Amino acid sequence: MPFAETAYAKINLALHVRGRRADGYHALETLFAFVDAGDRLVAEPADSDSVLSRGEFGRVLDDPLANIVMQALAVLPHGAGWRVELEKNLPVAAGLGGGSADAGALFRLVQRAVGLPGDWPMRAAALGADVPACVESRTVIGRGTGTDLAPGPDDLAGCPVLLVNPRVPLATGPVFKAWDGLDRGAMPEGTARDIALMGRNDLEAPALALCPAVGDVLGELRADAPWLARMSGSGATCFALYVSAAARDMAAARIAAARPGWWQLAGALR
Repeated sequence: MPFAETAYAKINLALHVRGRRADGYHALETLFAFVDAGDRLVAEPADSDSVLSRGEFGRVLDDPLANIVMQALAVLPHGAGWRVELEKNLPVAAGLGGGSADAGALFRLVQRAVGLPGDWPMRAAALGADVPACVESRTVIGRGTGTDLAPGPDDLAGCPVLLVNPRVPLATGPVFKAWDGLDRGAMPEGTARDIALMGRNDLEAPALALCPAVGDVLGELRADAPWLARMSGSGATCFALYVSAAARDMAAARIAAARPGWWQLAGALR
């Protein structure tokens, strides 16, 4: 029987960049949260490993060997081979951890099938800084490069959320390179709501400079008065959190009518 798993979209409720490290990475403090929808993976035993991408954004992943799902298969014991079908619903280079979420879902599939090795966090981190959090796919605090995880407050579980992307890819590397290097202070403590409201995304300013469409998305989201609207990760996707599903759906309908070319996903935090 095939196994199926959702690769939940990742958002950063807060993302504080504290400095550049000697190894070229950045020291971060972030509160990861996950939406109850995303890409979809279906896996079944096969003679050898393979990954087939389909879905709205599947054509972007035209090199199977470069696909992070194939790379995850290579670092995990999972039997003779797996045939994986990836339904790519999340835009690529969008600040949603799409590839990392796909790898995280693959880790969970392996866990269900044969179990994960004890050093799985190290194997996940080698694939990408967001992958360990995406394996967990629950609200967690990330430090270091984002791979040092601690349990996060989950008081926002079930909160209605709307994701909007202008369909403009924005690579992570140039955004971090454009960060001005100023440490604006530590991420606050408290509930997830407290951290979200009092925190910030230090990559928003450099992302706006590289991709002005981020400002257009934030403007549209804030027009409907959510209790929070912010860019996720390195962009260009932005999210808004609402007091009710009805408020979220009204905003989604208005934005879809005003900006029919934009991508959006309505859901709730896990």
